[in-house]
Amino acid sequence: MVQQMPAISIKDLLKSIRQRLDGAIAVARAAEAGDVERAVAILLDAEPLYEAAALLNAASLLNRCAEL
Repeated sequence: MVQQMPAISIKDLLKSIRQRLDGAIAVARAAEAGDVERAVAILLDAEPLYEAAALLNAASLLNRCAEL
């Protein structure tokens, strides 16, 4: 039996990217407020940024496939 992949749209991917990049906003706000320790702690958890990059690549691939 062949498993079907769930349908995902570029809109879904962009929503996921935004959720992960909200952490970057938290870093900027903490740094602006002078809370350097909190900004550094948030930056050390860089995994969401890698996930956002992977999701952006997936959205780009879906867009290119749709153009074919």
